[in-house]
Amino acid sequence: MKITKITPLMLDRYLLVKIDTDAGIYGLGESGAWGYLEASQAAIEKFGRYLVGKDPLKIEHHWQYMYRFSHFRGSAIMGALSAIDIALWDIMGKHFDVPVHQLLGGKVRDKARVYYHVFGNTKKTLIDGIVDAKKRGFTAVGHLTPFLDEERDVPYFKTHANKINDAIETVEKYRNAVGNDVDLCIEIHRRMTPTEAVQLGLGIEKFNPYFFEDPVTPDNFDEMAYVAEKINIPIATGERFTSIWEFQMALSRNSVQYVRPDVCLVGGISGARKIAALAEAHHVGVVPHNPLSPVSTAACLQIAATAPNFALQEYPIGEDIQPDDMDNPFTPNQHSFNKANMVSGMSKHDGNGYLILSDEPGIGLELKPDAVEKCPPKSREVVTRLHEDGSVIDQ
Repeated sequence: MKITKITPLMLDRYLLVKIDTDAGIYGLGESGAWGYLEASQAAIEKFGRYLVGKDPLKIEHHWQYMYRFSHFRGSAIMGALSAIDIALWDIMGKHFDVPVHQLLGGKVRDKARVYYHVFGNTKKTLIDGIVDAKKRGFTAVGHLTPFLDEERDVPYFKTHANKINDAIETVEKYRNAVGNDVDLCIEIHRRMTPTEAVQLGLGIEKFNPYFFEDPVTPDNFDEMAYVAEKINIPIATGERFTSIWEFQMALSRNSVQYVRPDVCLVGGISGARKIAALAEAHHVGVVPHNPLSPVSTAACLQIAATAPNFALQEYPIGEDIQPDDMDNPFTPNQHSFNKANMVSGMSKHDGNGYLILSDEPGIGLELKPDAVEKCPPKSREVVTRLHEDGSVIDQ
C-alpha cells in the first residue's frame, strides 16, 4: 500500500487533511494551529511531497523524518505533522479493520467522561448555560471563565480589587447554580500575572473547581510552578505546548496536575500517547484539549480509550446538536451546525456526561461527499484586545 495524495481541506474554521492510498483507503486528520491555518496548510503540502509514494503504515518513521528534517517547528508545523499523523493512524486502523485504540493496546474503558463548553458575555448567560448543560446530562462544564467572554474590540479596564473580587463572586455564582452535581473547569485563558493568579486561586478554592486552567501564559515554566505551589486547586495546562519535551519540563517542576495535550498540535496520536504515558509516570491526569472539529474529538477519544490516567475530555458545543436544537438559546452559531455537515460517525453523548467510544475502524469517521460545498472556509483575522490605555492585554 502506498500513499497517492495528500489534500488539505479548509472547512469552516478548521483545517483537515485527507490522505489517499492506492488501496482505496483514506485517512482523516486535523491541524490544531487554529490561529495560523494558512501556514499549517502550507506545511501539510510540503510534507505531502515527501509522503507521496511512501508506505502509510510506517507511522513512527514518518513522524521522526518530518519532525527532524529541519530545525524549524512551532505550532503551524506541528499542527501539520499532527494532522498527517492522525490520518496515518486512521489508515492503519482501516487497513487492519480495527479501531485505532485497538492498535494502541485496547480500551481500558468503554466511555469517556466529557466537559461541555459554556460561553457568554454576561454572567446570566454563563449561569444559564451551566444549568442547561446539567439538564442535558453533563456532569462537568468548561471553557468557563470568571471574566466573561467579552468582545476583543472593547477596550478593557478594571481596578485590581474589582477584577479579583468580581471573578471570585462569579465562580461562587457558578457553584451555587448547580450545586455539587457539576464539576467546574475554570478557564483563565492565560490572562493573569503569577501574583494575580495566586490571589484568585486562593479566593475560589472553597468552591472546589475541578481545575484552574492556564492562569498564566505558557512562556515561562517556572511561573506556572510558582502558582501551583501556592494554591490548593489542581492546575491544568499544556494546550499551547507542541512537544513531549515541553510537558516534561512542566511535569518536572510539579506545575501541572492535569496535562492538556492537543492531539492536533503535539504530533497527533503518536505524540499524545507518549505525553499521556509521561504524565502517568507522574500520577498526573490527562484532559485532552479539543476546541476543534469532530475529527479532533475522534482522535482525542483514542487517547481517552487507552490512557489509564485519562480524566476528562473537552467536548466542544455543536457535536451533540439535534434538529430540534435549532431554537435552543444555548445553541451557538452556524459553525456548530457545520460540524454535522463535515463527517459522519461522530461519537454520541449518552445523556449522562459520557461519550460512547466507537469501535469502528480507524478513528471511526467518514468525510461527507459534499463537505467542501457545505462548509466553506472562514478565515480568522488578527484581532487582539487592547487596554483602555491602548496597550495590548492577554485574553
